[in-house]
Amino acid sequence: MNAAKGQSTKLDAKLFDDVPVLRRKWQAALKPGETLPRYENVLLGSLGRLADHLVLLKCDNGAFAVSRTGRYAQNWLGDARWNIPMDALRPDCATVLSEAVSNAIANNRPYLAAAHCVRAGMVRTYDVLALPTFSRWGGTLVGAYVNERGTEFNLIDAIFCTTDDGVVSLSALRDPTGRPLDFQVVHHNQAAVKLLDVAEHSLLWQRLSNSDHLLCSQEVVGRLRAAVTNDQSDQFEIEDDNRSLRLGVSAFGNIVSLVISDVTSLKRRDASFRLLFDSNPMPMWAFDAETMDFVRVNDAAVQHYGYARETFLRMKVQEIWPKDEQVGYTRALRDAGDIYQSEHPWRHVKADGSEICVLTFGRRLIIEGREGYLVVVVDITERRKAEARIAHMALHDGLTNLANRALHRERLGDALENGNAAGKHVAVLCIDLDLFKNVNDSFGHAMGDHLLEQVADRLRSRVAGNNLAARLGGDEFAVILTDDISPNRASDFAAELIRSLSAPYEIDGNQVVIGASVGIALSPGDGTSSEELMRNADMALYRAKEDGRGTHRFFEREMDYQAQRRRELELDLRRAFADSEFELHYQPLVDIASDKISGFEALLRWRHPEKGMISPAEFIPLAEEIGLIAPLGEWVLRDACNEAVKWPSEIKVAVNLSPAQFRSLHLVQVVISALANSGLAPKRLELEITESVFLAETEANLAILHQLRELGVSISLDDFGTGYSSLSYLRSFPFDKIKIDRSFVKDLAIRSDCGAIVRAISGLGRSLNITTTAEGVETTEQLDWLRAEGCNEVQGFLFSAARPAAEVGQLLLRFGARASKAA
Repeated sequence: MNAAKGQSTKLDAKLFDDVPVLRRKWQAALKPGETLPRYENVLLGSLGRLADHLVLLKCDNGAFAVSRTGRYAQNWLGDARWNIPMDALRPDCATVLSEAVSNAIANNRPYLAAAHCVRAGMVRTYDVLALPTFSRWGGTLVGAYVNERGTEFNLIDAIFCTTDDGVVSLSALRDPTGRPLDFQVVHHNQAAVKLLDVAEHSLLWQRLSNSDHLLCSQEVVGRLRAAVTNDQSDQFEIEDDNRSLRLGVSAFGNIVSLVISDVTSLKRRDASFRLLFDSNPMPMWAFDAETMDFVRVNDAAVQHYGYARETFLRMKVQEIWPKDEQVGYTRALRDAGDIYQSEHPWRHVKADGSEICVLTFGRRLIIEGREGYLVVVVDITERRKAEARIAHMALHDGLTNLANRALHRERLGDALENGNAAGKHVAVLCIDLDLFKNVNDSFGHAMGDHLLEQVADRLRSRVAGNNLAARLGGDEFAVILTDDISPNRASDFAAELIRSLSAPYEIDGNQVVIGASVGIALSPGDGTSSEELMRNADMALYRAKEDGRGTHRFFEREMDYQAQRRRELELDLRRAFADSEFELHYQPLVDIASDKISGFEALLRWRHPEKGMISPAEFIPLAEEIGLIAPLGEWVLRDACNEAVKWPSEIKVAVNLSPAQFRSLHLVQVVISALANSGLAPKRLELEITESVFLAETEANLAILHQLRELGVSISLDDFGTGYSSLSYLRSFPFDKIKIDRSFVKDLAIRSDCGAIVRAISGLGRSLNITTTAEGVETTEQLDWLRAEGCNEVQGFLFSAARPAAEVGQLLLRFGARASKAA
């Protein structure tokens, strides 16, 4: 028995030691320059037994929800479901998870919280370690490690024995008419003996009529009789030897529960509070925490805000807040703890309608019998105005009020950091005014300054959102574009900006005409630092001025050409889908054992009417970027199923799914519709995905894969072996097939490491009962290697390139003849 107990203690200590292990794992995964490590680097891979203690939470519309749980965590939560909101959990679990998650995200660091959970009257203590991570596809995922520590204890016994309040239970004794006549003490705690100032064993089973202590007074007995008679609760105070005692009475039939509290110090503090409150030179008030009504205000508050005391006491706290802040302020106040100190200034409205900036300091306490807040106010209006003026002058141009070079550099650095982390472009436009020197020389510097002010106004009207316009000095301006920017958007913006700045200006009765030249640089291609990007944009501006002014140029001519070509390709791509220029070709999948075709992979081809065949590597990424991949993928799925239903019943068709298609809410319905409309049996459809599907919204995508699998279709993992965590994906989902990437097959005969990788993948497939297919087979030597290593299927130019649907029948006949000959 003792040995078992010792073993359990050691195990608990071992689990508790996992907290620093997980902290180190989180820190090791944090890369330089990142605020959070990647989700897959921390919470995917070989966590072992720790996985059972994890709760995975993801952000959904600004609120966190439980996405996935381990077995230990499910027992703790009392809920084995996934994808459930916080408010669906037990309140004690939800509270500590919310605390841990919010603090971890706020600090971008792991956060350790403690949970005290009450189950059947027993209190258990748990450690909850929140590990914030960043998802490659955007958003935040938090893994919470949960483990019990310490020993459990009985809550009722602990409270009853340790409370400073006296607790006495009495039984009512009634006369023949049923009226309560006397009371007998049937239970009490040690605190009751001390508060009543009686001997240790003189209370229990004694009648009040035969005793001599505070409870025997006529006032107390009368209150007890009234509570029993009316079956109601009561609360009152009594005085004894300079002490103030508060008695709380609750009646349950013949049993009366009496709680005795010493409120002497509270009474004294209340007297001191009144003195300090009323005479304090700082504005102070007290308000009811539930109704938000003002309960008390001191003279300083009355004088500072200008409301009469009577008016104040008829108002609610919200009435001194601006209307546009009332929702936010109410939420902040509801979320405040027992002690509150405002981190940011609040806006208050005085009686004359003017606004002031204040800092507030509050404490929750009982005020005149009601739970409320006592608040002290510090007016910082003038200080804030002075600070705002100084801060604005330090970061803005004195003439135009645009951002100056310092603010431009700061915002560009922030934009690049965010853009690099999210994989988005940031554009910098350097702008130079053409003919501005002529205006200065002809009309003087005063006219030039007026012109610069109007140029700034036009820039402000064009630059909005998270973008920024700045004056760098003289007639040099710059714009930072971060909102969903692309080469095309940057080009369009620059052209429109040039048209706007080149329109005539009216200044002091004179019409002034100037122009503008713009140089553009985009991250990350043209630079990843502020200095590099600005230097390259300036070089592009120089080229724009050399090319005749009044135009814009990208950093490299080649980039300018590519931007135009991409725009042309985008227009062609949209037209191609509408004009049915796409077609499907099919490459056979050959079963090595039977030397027969087991299926075909459907491959999308674009036959441009003028440019001929365009590589999928060129148009597929563009289709994903412009949002065309979902309708294009739906067409591929329908057409492939319609074609495959014409083939022999044992022949499958494989269709590739883009990661972008998983972001659609209708992917499963699209597959069902394609199968239903074509009549193709689900078992003949094979859907190929890459591991990138697991890099964002992992749990949601896993749910979609399981739904597809339940339809009866096969799921294949494409390009296996090229990612860094493929084995964890095989554990996450039972794939029907894994495809060995062509990069390993290509050098199979000449590189031993490729042979080892193919051998390992084939062995893994056999162990997990998963079919293995090798791609890119081009020689009989490669085929012999693959056959020897136990690979199940092959595809590649050795057998056939992808062919139009019309040639599928010929391929089936040819391979049928080959198989007969081999037999």
